[in-house]
Amino acid sequence: MDRQTFEQCCAIKFFVELGESATVTYEKLQRASGEHSLSRAQVFRWHKSFLEGREQAEDEPCAGRPSTSKTDDNVERVRSLVRSDHRLTLRMISSELNLNRFTVHQILTQDLDMRNVCAKIVPKNLTTEQKANRRDVCLDFLDRLGREPELFSHVITGDKSWILEYDPETKRQSREWHPANSPRPKKARMSKLKIRLMLICFSDSQGIIHKEFVSPGQTVNQTFYLEVLERLRKKVACVRPGIAPTWMLHHNAPCHTAVSINEFLAEKSIPVVPQPSLFAGSQSL
Repeated sequence: MDRQTFEQCCAIKFFVELGESATVTYEKLQRASGEHSLSRAQVFRWHKSFLEGREQAEDEPCAGRPSTSKTDDNVERVRSLVRSDHRLTLRMISSELNLNRFTVHQILTQDLDMRNVCAKIVPKNLTTEQKANRRDVCLDFLDRLGREPELFSHVITGDKSWILEYDPETKRQSREWHPANSPRPKKARMSKLKIRLMLICFSDSQGIIHKEFVSPGQTVNQTFYLEVLERLRKKVACVRPGIAPTWMLHHNAPCHTAVSINEFLAEKSIPVVPQPSLFAGSQSL
């Protein structure tokens, strides 16, 4: 309690002994202390306490936990506990160390500069050999880019993906502006269409060069993929004549390792860009 508050509490005790009401006491304190006066609720609380027989004008000592638990010792205790298990929750840490959750949260976010994040899901962890392959391929690209700055402008990337006929509109996408008194719009629930088609698409730094849908029931085997590559080769000559003699293919089709595919690419003088391993089991082209 500061000195000014203590003096006003003494004044309240004095007014109680004179028989003044709480309202009168508050008004007199307002005239004497102005904007530094205690609030009405505080004056009435102290006035009632003195009426009930309280003698001391100072705050009584508080028992229990100190006002703050964010000490250097507790910061180190939280650090050690979290290092032993990074998945501990605020509730578990506060229970283990006998600290309140707000203090634990402050220590973690402010003192230890930590944040609670989810693990990143990856298909599989790379092996040491696959990591080395990624590094070698990337270093080779950097070296070639230093000698051939326009290298990637000659690269055509191809991939395939399943495409649904339509995607249902989400709740957030259906938001509309309405007056406060208007009824909430209704939207029928729609599920994703089970009918889907596979799309094969090839593009370069300027945009899409060739795309085609795979007919239902058609398997993307080496025979079918050979036909796709032949159509791509003719399309490149039409829409990208500037790179037609020197373009390179970067693809990731399951049948790309077939002998017939490699023979076709070699016969047509189409180099294949190496692809570093993206997940366990992938192979460089």
